[in-house]
Formats: sequence, C-alpha cells, structure tokens
Amino acid sequence: MGKHKVTASERSILERLVFPEPFAIIMEETGLQYGELRDDLINLLNFGFVETYQFKGDKITSTGFYDADNLQNFTFRATSKGLSAI
Repeated sequence: MGKHKVTASERSILERLVFPEPFAIIMEETGLQYGELRDDLINLLNFGFVETYQFKGDKITSTGFYDADNLQNFTFRATSKGLSAI
C-alpha cells in the first residue's frame, strides 16, 4: 500500500483523537454526518492511523477489531502513525 494522503475531514478527526473519543463526540465536534464520519474512520483504521476501543465496565480496552456497521459503539484514538500524518 502506498502512502495515504490525509483528507481535510480525516485530519479534522485525527486532531481530536490524541485521547480516546467516542463516535458521537467525534461526530459532534467535527460536524460530519454519520456516513461521512464512518467512511473516514474506516479509511483511517485501514491505514493504521486510528485504533478502536470499547468500554468493559469502567475500563477502556483496545479491541483490535471493529464492526463497520456499528462504529457508533466504539471509541477511537489516533495511533502515533496517525498523529504523525497530520
């Protein structure tokens, strides 16, 4: 895979993911529509720029997988690779 050029909306997402953020907060802060945010997050996940987390009780854990049809159930954080891309 070649180097991915981060789009303006992907950059906007990455800038908010220094700390883990749930899908709804990212959508609110970026002003992106559900489908736009979903598509951008899938791209960012595929390029290793973002990782997924879920809450288990009161602890947040890395999942290593995600359900593309239910991204609203996950929390996201930029990886060091993602942060260096912005």
